[in-house]
Amino acid sequence: MSILGTRVLRTEDPRFLTTGGVYTEDVTDELLAGACHVFFVRSPIAHAAVRGIDVSPALAAPGVIAAFSGADLGELPEITPMMAGLLNKRMRQRPLATDTVRYVGEAVAVVVTEEPYQGEDAVELVEADYDPLPAVVGLEAAAAGDVLLFPGAGTNVAAVFGDASALRPDLFDGCDVVVTRTIANQRVAPAPMEGRAAAAVWGGDGRLTAWIPNQGAQGTRGSLAKMLGIEEAQIRIITPDVGGAFGAKFGADPEHAIVAWVARRLGRPARWAETRYENLIAMTHGRAQQQTLTIGGKRDGTVLAYRLEIVQDAGAYLRIGAILPFLTILMAPGPYAFPRAEAVAKTVVTNTTPIGAYRGAGRPEATAALERAIDLFAAEAGVDPAEVRRKNLLPPFTEPRKTAFGALYDSGDYAVALDKALAAAGYDELRREQARRRARGDVVQLGIGLASYVEITGGGDEAGAPQENATVEVHPDGSATILTGTSPHGQGHATAWAMLASDVLGIDVEKITLKWGDTDLIPEGGGTGGSRSLQQGGAAVQQASKELIEVARQRAADELEASAADLVFDAGRSAFAVAGDPDDSVPLAKLAEGERLLVRAVFSAPGATYPFGAHVAVAEVDTETGKAVLRRVVTVDDAGFVLNPLLAEGQRHGGIAQGAAQAFLEEFVYDADGNPLTASFADYPILSATEVPSFELADMATITSYNPIGAKGIGEAGTIGATPAVQNAVIDAVAHLGVRHIDMPTSPRRVWQALQAATTVARSERT
Repeated sequence: MSILGTRVLRTEDPRFLTTGGVYTEDVTDELLAGACHVFFVRSPIAHAAVRGIDVSPALAAPGVIAAFSGADLGELPEITPMMAGLLNKRMRQRPLATDTVRYVGEAVAVVVTEEPYQGEDAVELVEADYDPLPAVVGLEAAAAGDVLLFPGAGTNVAAVFGDASALRPDLFDGCDVVVTRTIANQRVAPAPMEGRAAAAVWGGDGRLTAWIPNQGAQGTRGSLAKMLGIEEAQIRIITPDVGGAFGAKFGADPEHAIVAWVARRLGRPARWAETRYENLIAMTHGRAQQQTLTIGGKRDGTVLAYRLEIVQDAGAYLRIGAILPFLTILMAPGPYAFPRAEAVAKTVVTNTTPIGAYRGAGRPEATAALERAIDLFAAEAGVDPAEVRRKNLLPPFTEPRKTAFGALYDSGDYAVALDKALAAAGYDELRREQARRRARGDVVQLGIGLASYVEITGGGDEAGAPQENATVEVHPDGSATILTGTSPHGQGHATAWAMLASDVLGIDVEKITLKWGDTDLIPEGGGTGGSRSLQQGGAAVQQASKELIEVARQRAADELEASAADLVFDAGRSAFAVAGDPDDSVPLAKLAEGERLLVRAVFSAPGATYPFGAHVAVAEVDTETGKAVLRRVVTVDDAGFVLNPLLAEGQRHGGIAQGAAQAFLEEFVYDADGNPLTASFADYPILSATEVPSFELADMATITSYNPIGAKGIGEAGTIGATPAVQNAVIDAVAHLGVRHIDMPTSPRRVWQALQAATTVARSERT
């Protein structure tokens, strides 16, 4: 009987719950004996000319070995934007700022100490002379270009997606209802439990070994090699346990390159682990889009046209966030069959922390805009928002369907997902309860928020080929080892990959070991991100396991002195037997004696997959204080075949909580001078288990043909569907009082202000 699709307990958990994980800061290795400790001096000013950096006072502090400014790192190349064909190539970064600082938290110097406790005081002694420049914080100021972050670029616009001058003036002709609104998808901090860190040592052969928490050792090796100006073959990346990433630990950061440079310069190992303050101000942030949406259609709820105009804040330097509008545009129409739709975007630089990937990376932004647009249109047309969605969703399809924006949806049944979610939530009764509260004029009102979504997962690299590799080896003792190019940081790969191999090889899950994140052991791999792992990495494990059986078949034929065609592999016994004579058999483990029994396989997918679903959020809002409380979240998240429901539910729960947190609380804020106002957890609130209900998960599985498992991605579904559903629920609770929109986060202050504004408008209209 196959174990696929069953609730196999996570094999990773006993270690984490007993001895604990081994994170980069915890790594003990003889190569790191005598390591020094690196601390960064960071700019307290958002925009300034650097007149001088004097590190000499720090050199006199106890335990200080060395101190360096950007001038000392002249041998390191400038950091050029990724995907330079899309981005302004003149917007470059130095590993340590030399002439100009462009955000609070940008590193300008490093201090190196013998002991870790000596660094925080020593960095305060470095004397930096800054000549402040006007800070560019708002998107309007950035677009205006009166102050340029990169004068040589001649503009603050880093990229343009689509031609704004080509937007159709007649797009909304024939529409009875047209609504336009500019909304904010606010800047958020990934804030993983483990911040960034590094440990580095150079060997006698001139090779660098670096321990870095990351989402893909191979990609980290590539970006680190580029920043150091050396060949990838000169670097070995080892990935210890990773305490969360959410997209912000892809590749290497300038700090990682500097730690490696310090180790080479001093001829001894070097280590670094950032503080929580550093993490909040200097690790890449997420989201940060301004979206102007326009939607039009008929009074019966039929949408005829949709337009999305995006301004993306890239922060001070061009990281992956600068190109995310491309994905937002790709997914702009979502699961809907709009007759006419168009989208454009531009990315600008500001004197703020650079924007990177954050759980969903461009796709949640598309859904948030679209689902707010649907609710705004429904309110203006006077049609129930569930009916508007149902009326406009694409019909079911099992063959790939290409959208006007170039996305090739593999399979979908969006209306069924919506109906399942509505039924599970008891939508009609919720509306009746809402009507009763409104009729009574209750202080605490009920809101129901909906979101239908489709997202892209498992996309390809720049060459457009989604693929991953895996090696499976069976040992003479009956155990097995899997090498994977993916990189787990909480998803449960050790369990899932063992299940896939066990199902083919008949070896117990507990006897299968997963290895990853060592570029000498696994030179190639795509890492983990974009919800790609199971459908590509898992498929590679399954493929390698099946190919291993065929390699073993010939060995078994020789052992049993029989024709390979006459052999049957019994996974229940993990043995080959002659057909019709089960007693004449040989165990798979015996075939691994002598010559190693292993296979490396590369799985290539025909394209990305498109999971989909629907979320229903129920919130209560106190109309006197503005406080909103999340009471229920009911979701359908269709990610194809579910390999292990336990793991899938964990991904859904985490994503829903993270998405709800953006809707309710999270926002990274700067003042007009570019000073961060939310640089600690006292000011940057996150949801805990006490602020969310137990989520209600309804099941639906539309199998994809793009991989033999039939799976699509599940890791980002929660953050895509939950955010607009929760936001819509809060707004819906006070919509009858005249509130049409509240930007995220829907904090008590913002809800209260929206209510006061609506009251003022109502009084004015009566007068």
